[in-house]
Amino acid sequence: MKVLQEADSVKIDNFFENDETLQLILEEHLDGPFLNYAKRELHAFGELCANEIDERAKYTDREGEPRLIQYDKFGEEVSEVWVNEGYRKTVQETYDTGIVGYVHKEIPELGHKGNYTYSFAQGYLLSHAEPGFHCPVTLTLATAYLLDHYADEHVKSLFLNNVCSTGEVPLYEGATFLTERQGGSDVGANVVKAVQDGDHFRLFGEKYFASNAGMAGVAMVLARIDGAQDGSRGLTLFAVPWRTEDGKLNGLRIRRLKDKLGVRAVPSGEVEFDGALAYVVGDQTKGFYYMMEALNLSRICNAVASVGIMRRALLESKAYATRRNAFDNRLIDYPMVKDTIGKMVAKLHVEVATVFDLTQQYERVTEGTASDRETILNRLFIALMKKETAEQAIHFAHEAIEMHGGNGYIEDFVTPRLLRDAQVLTVWEGTANILGLELIRLVNNYEAHKLFLDEMRNRLVIIHDSEMKKAVFVELNKLSTDLTVFANLDNALQTLEAKGLMKRMAHLYESIVALEWAMKHGDKYEKLADIYIEDTWSLRKLGTPMKTVEYFDELI
Repeated sequence: MKVLQEADSVKIDNFFENDETLQLILEEHLDGPFLNYAKRELHAFGELCANEIDERAKYTDREGEPRLIQYDKFGEEVSEVWVNEGYRKTVQETYDTGIVGYVHKEIPELGHKGNYTYSFAQGYLLSHAEPGFHCPVTLTLATAYLLDHYADEHVKSLFLNNVCSTGEVPLYEGATFLTERQGGSDVGANVVKAVQDGDHFRLFGEKYFASNAGMAGVAMVLARIDGAQDGSRGLTLFAVPWRTEDGKLNGLRIRRLKDKLGVRAVPSGEVEFDGALAYVVGDQTKGFYYMMEALNLSRICNAVASVGIMRRALLESKAYATRRNAFDNRLIDYPMVKDTIGKMVAKLHVEVATVFDLTQQYERVTEGTASDRETILNRLFIALMKKETAEQAIHFAHEAIEMHGGNGYIEDFVTPRLLRDAQVLTVWEGTANILGLELIRLVNNYEAHKLFLDEMRNRLVIIHDSEMKKAVFVELNKLSTDLTVFANLDNALQTLEAKGLMKRMAHLYESIVALEWAMKHGDKYEKLADIYIEDTWSLRKLGTPMKTVEYFDELI
């Protein structure tokens, strides 16, 4: 990876080069022809993200954010969303890579489908530059999943080819509209209603936080058919085209776009349905279940965006510390700076490895080959890592600003945008409180804590003995005791303890992944595991040598 020094900044020209963790993940999980294809395409996409897409993202964030055009020049309501031409170019170039399409259709060069490992690698690189646009990509992935898995052949024929377009047919971006004013995270409180109209339905009501409004060709919407029961069990999933076949609005209007702190690239709005034509997807009684499956996919994508922001923050920190002088030395020569960067390198490596570790299990879940045990564990792992990575994305953006000093707070640098874009990742797809409730459900309904502890213990016992392994075993035993207590608390106390336990569970999972990498790849990865485990579990004693400084030259 080349680092180009300019007059007032340091530019990285390819986000894929020198990402050894990602490249080892690809080598482990993709076969020969697919691996060669993926490395070539990701190298090209990594260069595109570091250059044109990054420049367009800066413009979109600062000057070219989406705008609502409510009426045309004749006074007719059009509810169109204007986006700048650079953003449209990013949309076209990204979807043409197959980031969505090749999960569901053959890659022509290879004669077989891609997979989520490859798609998430693309999303990870994209999120270095434009995590805002990664939101519509996530929504389109979720839309494609729902259509492919649950829609009948007629509904698939209307939408799926366009949602999976790689340039051969017009693209329909996707959207998933859940949130209503009275419900928020309580999706069961939704009141948008569906009225039968012949073979189809018409939707009436409002979705209060509808991301990709005006850009989506089709939205997946939960609504309640007349006579259906209250709560989440009474919700049906519908595919709702944004426009009719003659190009007119499909009984939809955008009341306004949200003025958001960050991720300004994605238009998020309040959408009203006034007789919008809608097509039932799957079993009318399972809409909530389907959408929760899509939510799990979106939560992985959220984690992918988080680690993308984390790596961009790290790259910017290293580049700036290498270039910047203070008190006659480069910043990177100071032990404090080495310690900060060393801890970031270790944490990022382990989080990327862990996100792609759970992805392998998720591939089996979506293929229908996972056991019930694996499916429950995957739900748990997704919740743990969504929460942990989102919080770390904010932390890494903060560290990057600190590394830049005053410059880090200035919009000429990417660091303020990284922080603003990271902040939403703790909210989208479930806040920490909602994820805590997921832990409680999984523990109370499926004894997921026992499955988790068994999985961690089984993976840990086959790792080579070391002081690091002993330390992780100590934490595993402590966590085992506390999870057993947690499982027997009343619900109110469980809600108070859930988030703290989730962090420890995430750290234990990550520690075992770190040890597995150390055993498989040795050398550098042993040192990264050593730093990670010592820092995570607060093992270093005051006044002892800093491993981040001791190992710095080898790792950085």
